[in-house]
Amino acid sequence: MYPNHYFYTKDHEWVEAKGGTATVGITDYAQKHLGDVVYVELPALGTHLAVHQTIGTIESVKAVSEIFSPVSGEVIETNGDLNGSPESVNQDPHGKGWILRLKMAAKGDVNALMNAAAYEKYIEGLEG
Repeated sequence: MYPNHYFYTKDHEWVEAKGGTATVGITDYAQKHLGDVVYVELPALGTHLAVHQTIGTIESVKAVSEIFSPVSGEVIETNGDLNGSPESVNQDPHGKGWILRLKMAAKGDVNALMNAAAYEKYIEGLEG
């Protein structure tokens, strides 16, 4: 269910690291608990983010939740499609529903994150 080549946070963000670029989104678990997403606040290009710094917010019919950066780096791209189709986060959270891309400041940041198996075990514990 969760892509094996992604890394995951306890705050339910995922990161796909390719070379020096990290694509970030929220997990399927997160989108299910949020409900129908109606708005995604995206950061400005060029913004420098530290690990666990707030990227922006996701607004759903249930709540507004902060999104945190799983790695440090500079925002080089945001998913502009989310402005017109925020529901992409619900429909394809690990694909078309990505939120931003960062030029990573430290590739080793991903070493502090969970792999897919560890994340699945983590969320099983939450559903306990």
